[in-house]
Amino acid sequence: MTSEIHQQLNGYNGEYRDSEKRNFHIEVCQRNNSALKSEDIKSIVKHHLKRHPQFVAETVLSSDPSLNKHVEKLSVYSEEDESLVKFEHIPYDEDRLSIYTYRLHKDEHEEELLDDEEQEELPAASHWMLPSYEFSDSWDSLYYDTKVKMNLINYAVTGLLFADKGVNQELISWNRVVLLHGPPGTGKTSLCRALAHKIAIRLSNRFPTASLLEVNSHSLFSKWFSESGKLVMKMFRKVEELVENESHLVCLLIDEVESLTAARASVAGGTEPSDAIRVVNALLTQIDKLKRYKNILILTTSNVTEKIDVAFVDRADIKFYIGLPSAFAIYGMYRSCVNELIRVGIVYPKEPLHPNPADLSSTDKICQNSILLLEISKASDGLSGRTIRKLPFLAHSYFLHNKTHVTFRVFADALSKAAAQQFRERANLGKQET
Repeated sequence: MTSEIHQQLNGYNGEYRDSEKRNFHIEVCQRNNSALKSEDIKSIVKHHLKRHPQFVAETVLSSDPSLNKHVEKLSVYSEEDESLVKFEHIPYDEDRLSIYTYRLHKDEHEEELLDDEEQEELPAASHWMLPSYEFSDSWDSLYYDTKVKMNLINYAVTGLLFADKGVNQELISWNRVVLLHGPPGTGKTSLCRALAHKIAIRLSNRFPTASLLEVNSHSLFSKWFSESGKLVMKMFRKVEELVENESHLVCLLIDEVESLTAARASVAGGTEPSDAIRVVNALLTQIDKLKRYKNILILTTSNVTEKIDVAFVDRADIKFYIGLPSAFAIYGMYRSCVNELIRVGIVYPKEPLHPNPADLSSTDKICQNSILLLEISKASDGLSGRTIRKLPFLAHSYFLHNKTHVTFRVFADALSKAAAQQFRERANLGKQET
């Protein structure tokens, strides 16, 4: 990529844009076979930055063999919106750079099992050690028009800081409970997993180890009367075993929380089974008990918030609505997909796509591919993020007939057809996409 393209795509005009005024987070993934200590890795990174005071994030590892020997991945994020910084020139200023080192856990998750009334083992939760290889790219693959990612990180760090400092919760109340709600397929669960992975990196100095426990809500409903409430309490006893270690950070994810928090008003009205009220009471009681621990964050998602008990909603400190992606967010997803296909050689040529669709102009000859991709993104408005991520695959399988090497224009035409087909299929089904 030429310096002219760098300048064109990043607004670089011989100055640093606003880089000098911003703070940055540098996350350094240390190779598992590296014998160096965390502080040694940080020293090597700082030494590199001092030698290259106007470094470009994308080229750091390739330009320093001694660093590449010990570092698997180096990522730079802008503090103002938690966006990934790649080709931008970043001036070295130790006061504006925060460096974090971590190693990835590459083992698969384990299942946490509970015994029901008949001593049958139920898969009650999935357990990952963090940071996890499985979630290493999740954060960067999620695109939103709002600063929801930055707000979530700031919330998590503040909640754990207040707890660590012993702030009196009788005077300042918080529960370290997050509720993400919105239609299916918008990335709520993925965002929770990615957040857990991210804060395990950012808080690694305070918490040397961390884990994510994802509750299987549906498994906690027993076929035996009144057993579900007991299973919820058993599940939370396992959580308490983890948080007893104050240096271990625990992120508890309850997906589709409405399964466990059916509104008690519905129970009283006879529209829900009476056992459901025991489950709601058990969950609320256990959440209240966890408030005394300093090292836990509870993340929840819901597709149907009207079914959640108001007492649970009240316990959630923040409630973020995650809606369908806008055209600009879709552009970000499409762009990452195309870049991946360029990387593996399926799409060519290796020309960059503009990182910020809001800056595109029809007069920019160098950005014609980006403008075309934005047009396809606008035509895809109304599809879920889950569908958008599938479309490059469907475009290739439906319209490119397994070709191993195609131009961007040919691929873009197939992508446009695949998006249009999704709308036709949805209309034929006669219902909204789920």
